[in-house]
Amino acid sequence: MTTFTCQKHLFDIPADVTYLNAAYMGPIMTEAARAGQAAVAVKCRPWAMGVDDFFDPHDRACSLMADMIGAARSDMAVVPAVSYGIALAAKNLPVAAGQKILVLAEQFPANVYAWQDVARKAQAELVTISRPADGDWTGALCDALDEKVAIVACAAAHWTDGGRVDLVRVGAACRAQGAALVLDLTQSLGVVPFSVQEVDPDFMVAAAYKWLLGPYSYGFVYVAPRHHGGVPLEEAWISRKGSRNFARLVDYQSAYEPGAGRFNVGERSNFMLTPIVISALQRLNGWGAAAIAAYLEGLTDDIAAGAQALGLGVADKAQRSPHLIGLNFKGGVPAGLAEHLTAQKIYVSFRGDSMRISPHIYNDASDGVRLLEALGEFL
Repeated sequence: MTTFTCQKHLFDIPADVTYLNAAYMGPIMTEAARAGQAAVAVKCRPWAMGVDDFFDPHDRACSLMADMIGAARSDMAVVPAVSYGIALAAKNLPVAAGQKILVLAEQFPANVYAWQDVARKAQAELVTISRPADGDWTGALCDALDEKVAIVACAAAHWTDGGRVDLVRVGAACRAQGAALVLDLTQSLGVVPFSVQEVDPDFMVAAAYKWLLGPYSYGFVYVAPRHHGGVPLEEAWISRKGSRNFARLVDYQSAYEPGAGRFNVGERSNFMLTPIVISALQRLNGWGAAAIAAYLEGLTDDIAAGAQALGLGVADKAQRSPHLIGLNFKGGVPAGLAEHLTAQKIYVSFRGDSMRISPHIYNDASDGVRLLEALGEFL
């Protein structure tokens, strides 16, 4: 197996910039940018566009995502945002009065607001799992699972600090109790291995603009085959059978495309964004999430060790994700720290009480050294 190495040469990142903020926004690769620019040029001359352009690139993007997660192409649909995919799940998963929906404390709101609405309308209970003192989100979540739980909605990595959730274990616990599992994997998909065969979620959603190195307003939803007969959020013409025959679209069809096709957002073809997504997914699938995770884990382990030497708090290795970690300061994040780092062209995020560090494939050990030196200088 070839050892993964830094891929900064594929990005337009200046040598003096240390960008450790993929959890905020992932840059697109220069080759993906060229693919997008070519797509814009085609849209300038729409007479050159054919029927296949509405279908084939979309199918290619969904196939690449299916390959990434061990799904079938027919299980995938394109969505414009995580909130859209979560709304699909909320519309298609039954919740009865007195049942419970589990979420994590400080979970990203796109996977919370819909469940608040469902719980209110169904007279169910939205239960928030408190942040565990030992950092073990998996244990806390599984301990809260009982026969009254209808849905578990969570992520693989907590978005504020990368706290790890063992989805294989959570998936098994959900099946044992008859609960549905809805995942927002925006903060891990592409750089941490994930298989729907191992986890068996009911719905999985991920936006493309972070770790998938894609554009904004583009994402994917996985719909388990048991829900393929569900209800879409909208009735798009392109989601119906026979939609390739533009001349006969007035022959209205009651039947949908097979599989998860009915769940696609309208205008799913997205001529200018889809080529960017395809370019990025081809690269990520070629490298493989396992190789990327191992590489990033080496970077975050070094940063964690250096941060602890400076007296900062870091979660135990067993409870943190390989690609995303939080550094905690006694008494909270010091005033002026963000400005100090930005002045040195070091870019991170501050979420909750944590300074969030999120390297990607364009980072190497020197970026961690720069960060730690700047922290030591400030402290």
